[in-house]
Amino acid sequence: MEAARMISFPLLPAADLIAFATFMALWVGYTVFADRRTLRGQSLLAATGRHRRTWMRGLCDRDARVADSALLGNLMRSVSFFASASILIIGGLLALLGAGERAYAVVRDLPLVDASGHGVFQAKVMLLTVVFVYAFFQITWSLRQFNYSCVLLGAAPNPDASDAVKDRFAEHAARLNALAADSFNRGLRGYYFALAMMSWFLHPGLFVLTSGVVVAVLYRREFHSKTLKALNAALPPP
Repeated sequence: MEAARMISFPLLPAADLIAFATFMALWVGYTVFADRRTLRGQSLLAATGRHRRTWMRGLCDRDARVADSALLGNLMRSVSFFASASILIIGGLLALLGAGERAYAVVRDLPLVDASGHGVFQAKVMLLTVVFVYAFFQITWSLRQFNYSCVLLGAAPNPDASDAVKDRFAEHAARLNALAADSFNRGLRGYYFALAMMSWFLHPGLFVLTSGVVVAVLYRREFHSKTLKALNAALPPP
C-alpha cells in the first residue's frame, strides 16, 4: 500500500495541464515544421547533408582516408558525450524521485519555486525524466548510425572504380550520415526543451514562456543563422 502511494500522482492542476499541453504542442509542431523545411532543403541539416554528399564523393577519389576516419571519430565523440550525460541526468532525476519528501522539502524552500504539493512535484520530475529518456534513445541511435557509417567508410570503392559506383556509394553513405545527424539533432532538441521544462517548477506561465523562447531560438539558428548562410555559400555551384 505504501509503495502504491509513492508512485500514484494526483491530477496536475489545470494551469499545469495547460502549460504542459502547450509545451508538447510547441515541441511536436516545431519538429513537424522543421522536418518539412529540411525536406525542401531549407535548414542547417539540409545544408550539411549536401556537404556530406560532397565529402563522401571526394573520399572515393582518395587512396588515404585517415582524415575521413578522424572526422567521423570526432562526430562520434560529440554524440558519445551527450549519451553519457543523458544517463547521468536520468540517474540524478530517478534519485530525486527516490528521495521522496526530503527532496521536495529542499526544493520547496528555494526562492520562487511553485509549492503545489509533493505529488505534483513528483509528476513534474517524472515527466522531465521522460524527456531525457527520449533524448537518450535518439542520441544513442545516432551513435549506432555513425558506427554504421564507419563500416561504409571501410567499404568505400577504390579510386579506380567507375564514376557510377562512386556516385551510388556517395549518395547512400551521405544519406546514412545525414540520418545519424538527424537523430542527434532530435536528441539535442530534447535537451533544449528539457531546459524549458525546468522552469515548470517555478510557474506554469513561465514554462509556456520559456518553451516559446526555445522554439524561437531553434528557429533562428536552424533557418536564419549566419551559420546556415555560410554553409550554403560554401556549396559548389550546381
